[in-house]
Amino acid sequence: MLRLAAQRRALSTSSRRLGGGGGAHYNEPSGYLFGEKPLPQGQKRQRESWETMWYIGMFGGMLFAAVGLYYKPDTSIQTWALKEARERLEARGENFEYKSSSSSQSAA
Repeated sequence: MLRLAAQRRALSTSSRRLGGGGGAHYNEPSGYLFGEKPLPQGQKRQRESWETMWYIGMFGGMLFAAVGLYYKPDTSIQTWALKEARERLEARGENFEYKSSSSSQSAA
């Protein structure tokens, strides 16, 4: 009985995987930029198929965001308050233009 239990224990631990082993889990450093060896003199680098689409998507997205931010409506509280104050002053018939006094010009 004791011998049978020892055999079962030995069998269960031998079939269990511990997740180790295997080679390196990352690309070993080669010393070259992006792992590409420099080309001989006078030879051009061939682009991979995905590079053109990546450039179009990346810079097109940046251009789209820049245009969107440039034409974004002004929703600041200061702009709304200035517009509201002007409308209320016009409704009361008051002037909203600032006119400097003569005393403030001589002090400067």
